[in-house]
Amino acid sequence: MKPIQIMMDEELLRRLDRDAEVRRGGRSAVLRRATAEYLRRSSARRIAAAYRKAYGAGAGLGTDLSGWEDEGSWPGK
Repeated sequence: MKPIQIMMDEELLRRLDRDAEVRRGGRSAVLRRATAEYLRRSSARRIAAAYRKAYGAGAGLGTDLSGWEDEGSWPGK
């Protein structure tokens, strides 16, 4: 692991230090977990945004396949 230095508001630091989990495991462990969770959620948001962009309402088939929307048919129809 690599040590880092961060700036934190004093009130936020006091609140962090009062937390039971921080007192048991230490600031570093809690901040590592918080960072990992932040990165997981950030990745999930980017993936969800990419899906919305690709498959969202009005996305259609794009300009490359424009005009082909009605060309497909289901068997038996």
